[in-house]
Amino acid sequence: MSSAKNESIRVLVVDDHAVVRIGLKTLLSNTSGFRVVGEAGNVADAVSQVAQVRPDVVLMDVRLPDGSGVEACRRIKADNPEVRVVMLTSYQDEEAIVGAVMAGASGYLLKQADSDRLTQAIRDAAEGESTLDPRAAGTLLSQFRELSAKQAEAELAGLTDRERRMLALIAEGYTNRAIGEVLHLSEKTVRNHVSQLLRKLGFQRRSQAAAWAGQRRLELPPA
Repeated sequence: MSSAKNESIRVLVVDDHAVVRIGLKTLLSNTSGFRVVGEAGNVADAVSQVAQVRPDVVLMDVRLPDGSGVEACRRIKADNPEVRVVMLTSYQDEEAIVGAVMAGASGYLLKQADSDRLTQAIRDAAEGESTLDPRAAGTLLSQFRELSAKQAEAELAGLTDRERRMLALIAEGYTNRAIGEVLHLSEKTVRNHVSQLLRKLGFQRRSQAAAWAGQRRLELPPA
């Protein structure tokens, strides 16, 4: 990739507003280490330009007249996985933030970002790093936490209340005897239940079940 330290980073600017493209081109052209190799005002032109000018980084608006910059990113990355895409938008759109990351974008910045942050995000992308606007990062983290919680609940849906309690106690390091005392069961009965629980979860050792439950922050259900 031509983003080596002794070469300029080749940038394609994509935005539906000509005045924004002019501003971005002026900024990058006047900044050492960058070379604007093309521009586009819609999804179709962006995808076409990537094939023609082979940029290192595409600076992509999220909202374009013929579609979404996120979809453009997805199409570009599918055909040109080595090309980096940095999304630049005026909107803190939760769906767009998550969609951009899932589409393979290397960065997501709001247009309120200053020039230093913008140029550094492009440099980071060219080097294979990622940059998220702090507000976008918070939104993304919240979304992924919600998805993780839903996934964990789905994975636990097949367990009975007793099995959940048993799994939570295993995660806390309780022995079979200690579990029996909490659940008012004999040690032999607990051993049988633990064996059945491990088979249901697809584990061979209780340490695996303990780690699995710990990752999902499984809490002890009420008696």
